[in-house]
Amino acid sequence: MEQEIDSTLYHILDEVADPEIPVLSVVQMGVVRKAQFVGTGVVVDITPTYSGCPAMDMMGDDIKKALQVAGYEAKVNLILSPAWSTDWITEKGRKALEGYGIAAPLSPEADKAVLLGNKRMVKCPQCGSTNTVMISQFGSTACKALFKCEDCLEPFDYFKCLK
Repeated sequence: MEQEIDSTLYHILDEVADPEIPVLSVVQMGVVRKAQFVGTGVVVDITPTYSGCPAMDMMGDDIKKALQVAGYEAKVNLILSPAWSTDWITEKGRKALEGYGIAAPLSPEADKAVLLGNKRMVKCPQCGSTNTVMISQFGSTACKALFKCEDCLEPFDYFKCLK
């Protein structure tokens, strides 16, 4: 699903950090689905990464603050359908995840094979090795799994594929 963000608003929103992964903006994470001028204000539609995501209230508040600093009054709507997908993470966002030490999501088929322990495909964000093993289905948040690299011995989060 394509983001519909006014170009003026895009530059403002691309500076709003995801509260759980501060190297990603809410735009790079794909949480902002739509942002447009309506009358004298701005309306922003956001979709949670998963149902019950505790960061959504903070994201909404941060979006309103950033737009207020830029001189705009904003309304933020929580949109649940269609459900967020890891496909919505931008390429810049995927690179930022890996630079931060979190392995980016694989395709749905590969993700299933990895999480069931059938394949070693998750690349260590520290050394690049795929000689990795899952330690736990859940990492620092419910949307991540905890892995360990068998080569450099570093633990790391893998962002699970959500479709």
